Amino acid sequence: MTTVDEVEAALGRPPSMIKLKQISALDEGCRAVLAHCPLAGFGYRDADGVPRTTFIGGAPGFVRVHSPTQISFTLPDGRAHGPVSFVFLLPGVGETLRVNGSAVERTGAETVVDVEEAYVHCAQAVIRSRLWQPSAPAGPAPEVVGEGPLRGPGVADFLAAAPFLALSTWDGSGGGDTSPRGDQPTVARVLDGRTLVIADRRGNKRADSLRNLLQDDRLSFAALVPGRTGVLHVSGRGSITDDPALLATMALRGTPPHAALLVDVDRAEVTANDAVARSRVWTAAPPERGAVPDLMVLAGDHLAANVAAAEKGMLARVLKGVAGVPGIGGLLRRVMNLAYRSGLRKEGYDDVEVDARPTAPAVHPAVNRPREVRIAEVRRETPDAVTLVLEDADGPGTFDFRPGQFFTLVADVDGRPVRRAYSASSAPGASRLEVTVKHVDGGRFSTHVHRTLRVGDRLALRGPSGSFHVDAAAGHEVVLVAAGSGVTPMMSVIRTLLAAPGAGRVALLCSDRREEDVIFAGELLRLAGENPERLTVTHVLTGQRGRLDAEGVRDWLAELRPARDARFYLCGPEPLMDTVQGVLTGLGVPDDRVHRERYTSGADPAGAATAPQEMVVQDGTSPVGSAVVEPGQTMLDAGLAAGLPMPYSCTVGNCGDCAVKLRGGEVAMNEPNCLTPRQKADGYVLTCVGRPLSGVALDIAEP
Repeated sequence: MTTVDEVEAALGRPPSMIKLKQISALDEGCRAVLAHCPLAGFGYRDADGVPRTTFIGGAPGFVRVHSPTQISFTLPDGRAHGPVSFVFLLPGVGETLRVNGSAVERTGAETVVDVEEAYVHCAQAVIRSRLWQPSAPAGPAPEVVGEGPLRGPGVADFLAAAPFLALSTWDGSGGGDTSPRGDQPTVARVLDGRTLVIADRRGNKRADSLRNLLQDDRLSFAALVPGRTGVLHVSGRGSITDDPALLATMALRGTPPHAALLVDVDRAEVTANDAVARSRVWTAAPPERGAVPDLMVLAGDHLAANVAAAEKGMLARVLKGVAGVPGIGGLLRRVMNLAYRSGLRKEGYDDVEVDARPTAPAVHPAVNRPREVRIAEVRRETPDAVTLVLEDADGPGTFDFRPGQFFTLVADVDGRPVRRAYSASSAPGASRLEVTVKHVDGGRFSTHVHRTLRVGDRLALRGPSGSFHVDAAAGHEVVLVAAGSGVTPMMSVIRTLLAAPGAGRVALLCSDRREEDVIFAGELLRLAGENPERLTVTHVLTGQRGRLDAEGVRDWLAELRPARDARFYLCGPEPLMDTVQGVLTGLGVPDDRVHRERYTSGADPAGAATAPQEMVVQDGTSPVGSAVVEPGQTMLDAGLAAGLPMPYSCTVGNCGDCAVKLRGGEVAMNEPNCLTPRQKADGYVLTCVGRPLSGVALDIAEP
């Protein structure tokens, strides 16, 4: 099929009313939908003109509405050029909101779009796909014949389970369109290693995608599998067919589709998708009825407004009168649901669930959700260290932890969530929490803190975490040895012990390269001056006297003469802590009185699998559930997105709360991490920094 006449002969002409549902700016109803929408399919072309479709979002309101004709959002990967298009999804809702426009500006990862048109799309694609219903287990993927992109890791298996996709096409004049497509048992079928076929069943006859392909055959799509956080990205070229033999293979109860889309695939890849994972669309409860406008009623409002603007005749007066009838929204919904059910049964669907809401939504457990905090102050400590003063974003609260523990800060950096652990430097129990961040060359998070964050910005906070802490009520003498930013947990300890009645003496040995590098220099000098009998501070400047070695540590301890029951706390580079530990061991200090704090990097582990892997979770002998871990995704992220009760705290490999027993399979982890050699030998892994290299079985029972 190569002409509009051929397409319209198969599909029929689009009714004139279809175009009257479009509006050229976002009205109040559209803005309310965007405020509640956590996820959208997004189609664009990159700098080389290659078509791309992905899913964006991660939380309700991820699109920022600057005016009725301009929005912005974060696009983590790639840069959009020219025409762009969206299909916005609301969990549990069948209709979608489609928005088309042009990318006009980009600042960092923020893309600004001028809106040109918006309209409500009918619910048939979502209903056909059963997108919001519990998914049935997918059958085995058929063998892919011939070479090509569809033989890539995990691609055929994904297609065999995917009932829904967002399809992006472009016309000859530069306009773009992203359309929802859904079918059962799968939305796209593999013909060979390079070719897919997508049924085009009866709809509203608008047929934007097919009309676009007659002018420009380039396309892309992103497919979803309910319950999974991965996305299949496909790009290639499309053509339209009404070949009876091919259509017969896609018949439902003897009813074939009226046309089909053949895709010659150039690229196909399954990847983890942060937006799908963070949006929790598979486990979150849908919006309460009334929280957002009924999209079918919204479409009716758009139709009535456009008709009224175009003419003053009888139809306009009828539509205006109908819109004012009390309860008309509920009646319209019932009528449309009957129409959906009737139309889909005629297409051959025998199990039509018109209400797209899950019958029993699995709500993600509220435990361990991040705490939203606001930056109340940014205080410069040294040329390369700042203290962030944080407070609860939505009202007064206290930050309770043990002195020495750390928190995990989570921020969007270039459109992706980045997590890093930082020790508290303030005392516990206050309404404000202080964490001190030293800039690290090439560090994504620390660079973001130093260059981007300002007072009023918001962050997510996890914790407290960690076993490195002091018992202020114990009364022991406390000896602290720190280097560089390792002084930050020591500052929390010092502030806490000096404020605690009955606490023992505190001594700090602090190593820095230069005097201007000493974090909290003025505060430490003040506290030592105000508490000469309780606090001693000794600074070692390695730029002047060289590295702090075993002899220097022994000399300092000889002068200090700590009590026999003193407790020792070390935080700094591993070589320094090894040196101090060796000196203490030589002096007969028991290992259980020496505590060390370690931090791991945020780098991805080498050797992660390139194909999705199944993760089965059990609690002792009781099965819990399963999830698919996408390429590059951690086991923790996959488990949480699937609603599994995974234990965790820091999420960066420092605390050990996410340690589970590996019962089967192989896992790659970030190194170093907080697991001891004995724990690793016993088969424990950290799900927050672990990625499976094969199918895995995990036991989350308490060790």
